[in-house]
Amino acid sequence: MSAFPRHLAARLFNSTLALLPAAAPLTLQLLERTLGNAAPGGLVASEEWGGGRKDRADRDRPYDVVAGVAIIPIKGVLIQRVGSFWYYSDLFGVSGYDRIRLQFMQALADDEVDAIALDIDSPGGEVAGCFDLTDTIYRARGIKPIAAILGENAFSAAYALASAADPDRFWVPRTGGTGSVGVIYQHLSIAGWMKNNGIQPSLITRGAFKGETSDVIELSKGAIERIQADVDDCAEIFFTTVARNRGMSKRDVAATEAGTFLGSRGVDAGFANAVASPDQAFRALLKQL
Repeated sequence: MSAFPRHLAARLFNSTLALLPAAAPLTLQLLERTLGNAAPGGLVASEEWGGGRKDRADRDRPYDVVAGVAIIPIKGVLIQRVGSFWYYSDLFGVSGYDRIRLQFMQALADDEVDAIALDIDSPGGEVAGCFDLTDTIYRARGIKPIAAILGENAFSAAYALASAADPDRFWVPRTGGTGSVGVIYQHLSIAGWMKNNGIQPSLITRGAFKGETSDVIELSKGAIERIQADVDDCAEIFFTTVARNRGMSKRDVAATEAGTFLGSRGVDAGFANAVASPDQAFRALLKQL
């Protein structure tokens, strides 16, 4: 195993995404990124908080527990399922909604966990699975305290997840970002390259719309219109979800036009509660408990 599986990286093209546009080059890098080039990251659950020393019970958990708080990392590009790469996805700079869901649900049921901290630094990712997981987190409010602690950024799909934390427990660093509440569709076409190399593809289909988004052809006007309709529908879900989670009006959320907000500007926009470094936010959460 030396490279990130292409079938997972390919999910980030020719599909509807909640991803910061500036992060698009990161999705391209996933196609070539190797295990040897990657390095795992971490924010709160470090040696300072005792995260480097685990007893048997800790090793059996799919998350770190620090002072009674389960730390659930949401890092890198977000995809619906990491599958067999469950334990290695962090090394490639991706997180799977399937893994986050299991960690979150187990932490809710863990008697030794008093609160849950979503440790977030992500440009967003797939729409598929994002809003279902967001609803799962939102519906768990009141069972245990749920905090969103940004290691730096929570954009797009990552912001959807962060917004589901308790409305008074959302911290962003002064140089961190929130927002990008919008949807994008990245169509990757190799039609031009094929034409320049004398390759002429033929799609034999049944159904007028079958194959219209294939990467071996250019998008037709009709295909673009139908994709736009899907993007609009997903955006409506996104606006409604964030408005519910943050106690904002849907109009105000949509009016941000998928803009991003640095530090305190995210607080002013209603997208976060306070500016604090991860360590400061974690201490503030412990004081609340």
